[in-house]
Amino acid sequence: MTNSSAINSLAIQIEVPIACFRQSRAREYAETYPVPPPSTVYGMLLSMVGETDRYKHCGVQLAIALLSEPEKSTVIRTFRRFKKKDIHDPTNARPDYQELLTNTEFIVWVKPGTDTSKPNLLERLQHAFTHPEMIDRFGGLSLGESRDLVNSVKLWSGSFNQKPRWLVQDEDGILALPYWVDHVGSQGTRWRRYLLREQTQTHPPEQAWTVIQAT
Repeated sequence: MTNSSAINSLAIQIEVPIACFRQSRAREYAETYPVPPPSTVYGMLLSMVGETDRYKHCGVQLAIALLSEPEKSTVIRTFRRFKKKDIHDPTNARPDYQELLTNTEFIVWVKPGTDTSKPNLLERLQHAFTHPEMIDRFGGLSLGESRDLVNSVKLWSGSFNQKPRWLVQDEDGILALPYWVDHVGSQGTRWRRYLLREQTQTHPPEQAWTVIQAT
């Protein structure tokens, strides 16, 4: 839905059957965050509109409300770490444990913030819903890893079937989540602390808004 209030936001409901939001500091044991980080959700929104430049819409603001209680499980899978130049070298692959979340459902609100692109990300998302045949993109829509395909993307109806848990910023929050990820190294990754708070209001609380920015 497009809110008619002054903040001019768009609310999108997303459902992902299986996903891993790998913790940035996880190594051999690939732990998952219990909720998709703002940086991960931002990447998915860019993919929806076919944008490959992640700097394009810096300044956009996102708010996330978790609707489900995802079940956590652990699998063993092959991970690749390139220690040898030959990508086929067997030492580059080894089995490790990975946590998975089943049935992740959430709503993301998007508002322009200081996104000065013409059109901005909110406008491009609105266009993607009204004219999907005009979107030029490639690959399946995923959240996190490329294999973690999104099952459903739709405009939010405006009412909750279950009590939402808002991802809100809190200096003492137990969740340290990235809102910007440095894919070359870790020095440029940006973090904020959050907690999940149950609130029944239908618009994001002020502390739920995160500005996506590289600095």
